[in-house]
Amino acid sequence: MLVLLCVLLGFMGFSQVPEEPLDSLSQHYIIMEGDSVMQSSIALNEVFIFGKLKFSSYNDKLRYYILRRKTIKVYPYAKLAAERLVELNDSLVYIKKNRHKRKFTRNVQKFIEDEFSEELKKLTRTEGQILVKLIYRQTGTTAFDLVKELRSGWRAFWYNTTAKMFSISIKEEFHPDAIHEDYLIEDILQRAFADFSLERQPSVLEFDYATLSNIWKDKAQTKE
Repeated sequence: MLVLLCVLLGFMGFSQVPEEPLDSLSQHYIIMEGDSVMQSSIALNEVFIFGKLKFSSYNDKLRYYILRRKTIKVYPYAKLAAERLVELNDSLVYIKKNRHKRKFTRNVQKFIEDEFSEELKKLTRTEGQILVKLIYRQTGTTAFDLVKELRSGWRAFWYNTTAKMFSISIKEEFHPDAIHEDYLIEDILQRAFADFSLERQPSVLEFDYATLSNIWKDKAQTKE
């Protein structure tokens, strides 16, 4: 798993994200992308108001806060993975020979393993699985396919088999419209973006947070 993350994060820099008190999640707002609203000749951005979090039980509340802590911890890795993947691909464009491309990629990997392996070792199993989902959110490609592209199909298969030993699938995708935990991760991210505890990086996936919220609100009402 360590080698997998090193390959995906290429050129990665590590940054700590300050944590907030658990009770600080109340009501925030977010500037939504889209058309501006004109009022008295002043362009106003659309604003989304976050409702106060509600939980059906203490255990649900606890699970959310644990998920929040882990998501905020690993999101910077996924963000950097997307950025570095673009940088790596841009660099490879200027390298014409395949053997030179392979050598360049190996050198990048070795640098990352030497420089950041201790940080990556600190990730727990659940943090690793959340990271895999967020990598898909930021790149639109599974971690398995990224490794397959950067290394080889055999290595991607081997990494996936090894990850399964720790109950981690690097083929995992991110579907906040269909999987409730994925929606909670998205909710956590949007609130963190709104209060500037995380730096926003647009997802390559096409979904709207307000629409997602309505979907899961309707599902909750149907269960009741």
